[in-house]
Amino acid sequence: MLYIVALLLALAFIILGIVRFGIHPFFVLLLAAIGYGFLAGMDVSTIIASINDGFGGIMGKIGLIIFFGVVIGTILEKSGGALVIANSILQWIGERSIHLAMMLTGYVLSIPVFADSAFLMMNSLNKALSHKAKVSYAGTTAALALGLTATHVMVPPTPGPIAAAGILDAPLGSVVAWGILVSLLSLSTCYLFAKKVASKIIIPYRLESIENPSHLPKLWKSMLSIVVPILLIVLKSIFDYPELGLQESSFYPIVSFLGTPMIALLIGIILTLLLPEKLDKKIYAASGWIGDSVKIAAPIILITGAGGIFGKMLQNSGMAEVITESLSDVQIGLFFPFLLAACLKTTQGSSTVALITTASIVAPILPALGLDAPFMKTMTVLAIGAGSAVVSHANDSFFWVFTELTGMNVRQGNQIQTAGTLVLGVTAMIIIFLISLIVI
Repeated sequence: MLYIVALLLALAFIILGIVRFGIHPFFVLLLAAIGYGFLAGMDVSTIIASINDGFGGIMGKIGLIIFFGVVIGTILEKSGGALVIANSILQWIGERSIHLAMMLTGYVLSIPVFADSAFLMMNSLNKALSHKAKVSYAGTTAALALGLTATHVMVPPTPGPIAAAGILDAPLGSVVAWGILVSLLSLSTCYLFAKKVASKIIIPYRLESIENPSHLPKLWKSMLSIVVPILLIVLKSIFDYPELGLQESSFYPIVSFLGTPMIALLIGIILTLLLPEKLDKKIYAASGWIGDSVKIAAPIILITGAGGIFGKMLQNSGMAEVITESLSDVQIGLFFPFLLAACLKTTQGSSTVALITTASIVAPILPALGLDAPFMKTMTVLAIGAGSAVVSHANDSFFWVFTELTGMNVRQGNQIQTAGTLVLGVTAMIIIFLISLIVI
């Protein structure tokens, strides 16, 4: 009982610290972990060891992976590669299917580019195309935002899912493959919501001129840095399946090396260097594009490290044994991480924080929940991702980007963004649960 009380107090502190007092999530998670350790009766040496091992262990697994993913997204955005991808998707699908076009554009862009940045980049184009096609701007905006959110919470190399996969020791190639499937299927209800529900809301808007850079990279170059790393990671995952017997192949050492997420994303960074017209200090200098990537990645890496500390503290306290006894007769499975992530997302606003914190709490109790098999770890990452979408409202920075940029009021934002993310998260969880029943 002591452990449960300590955990509840730690969670309350996390929510109040972030939401009420606006403290940086890194310090909130770190202090919550230390406070939990003392409340749970851990000795000082174990608490210190948990801090060192938790931070160092998770950084060794995914610190560079997160940073490399951010670098790819930053260069894609600043070089114009992301805009090229967006325009191409719109041309392929056509203006008559603009809701689908915007949704899939957001879906692809949010893998390498942060959802906020991608929305800022796409909004002017979305507005112009909505006007030209004579369709509801609210509907296409909902489609774009939900497409962005789907991959943001479920598909690596987006930092949140990568961090969760690393904390839970889930096979990243499997998370990528199943994440793409689940997130795409989840968009079916989101598409209907955008076209049938959100489109009924009227938003007055003013057209703005779209600036076209003098140099834009070719589409095939823009896609390389996204497609190649994902293919390498998935290929390694396929080679690693014991049932296929591919580990005896002479190609296995090469595939295993190139498909290691850190190496695959490093290759992705090298491929992004094909995008700028020329390589100069604006790209590689401390104040250049890569320098900007460091500023973006640092908070995410620190929060992930603090999540690792929290998870290690829970593990070393003996929480897993207590939960095992408590849940021995309760078949809650995947719904526990989903509901916990949803609570954290709703109360403190950040999907990334919800992903990392939930994964840190769930990691030590995976056996108790019956989720410790490799496939179920993958499903757990996706269940946490689905929960971290539920729901985006006034305490979420993306909610304000969404409303302020489009001219919506808070009520309209709740009708579109808040309701839409609820549809996305619940649909994804239903799909994840059904997949787990069929495959297991």
